[in-house]
Amino acid sequence: MLKGRTTCGDSIGVLMLNTSFPRVHGDIGNARTFDFPVRYKVVQQATQGTIVTEADKARDLLPYFIEAAQELESEGVAAITTSCGFLSVVQEELSAAVSVPVATSSLLLLPMILNMIGRRQVGVITANASVLSQRHLMLGDGADYSRIVLCGLQDCPNFRASILGLPTEGVSGFDVKLIEQEVVARCQMLCQDHPELGAFLFECTNLPPYAWAMQKATGLPVFGISHLVEMLHQSVRLAT
Repeated sequence: MLKGRTTCGDSIGVLMLNTSFPRVHGDIGNARTFDFPVRYKVVQQATQGTIVTEADKARDLLPYFIEAAQELESEGVAAITTSCGFLSVVQEELSAAVSVPVATSSLLLLPMILNMIGRRQVGVITANASVLSQRHLMLGDGADYSRIVLCGLQDCPNFRASILGLPTEGVSGFDVKLIEQEVVARCQMLCQDHPELGAFLFECTNLPPYAWAMQKATGLPVFGISHLVEMLHQSVRLAT
């Protein structure tokens, strides 16, 4: 047992965007998603209206994320992740700012998935494909980007209104079933257009609640932030 701390046991710290939509079971912002304690830290200056709609906003807000990450480390967490896959662009800076492991985004899983599925393609399901760039994917020089198929949800009415917080005609509230239908339908279309798909990766941390429906509808494996957090926990759980 580590000494000198008021609380112990929450091995994973999560840097959260400042949002107000419901966090259903399976979402990284719902603590019941995990079978181990997590510690949350909201970065008040960061909202989905900035990080997800402006490509470089994560870098503009980096000092606030660094401050929050350092607070989580001082509070005793053994590893840190975030509630937004777009923060992959500051992976290097955040991991350098603390002494515990940092995994900013499920996109860190992308090289592993590509190696697991031969020469097939990966469908990356993102909150906003118009903003997600090759820098976010972190594949490095010489990567074969033809194996990456981006699929954005920014035009899906219920996802757009509920998760991105953008005005959308005809949408009055957060409806889990309608969002699930939009996600599944978009991914089924992706499978039809790209028969070489071998897996899906959720960039967006709000999508894991719909993974089971995706698997059932497409027959393909689905990866997301929860898998990365589970791996982090298993690697550091004895350190808290």
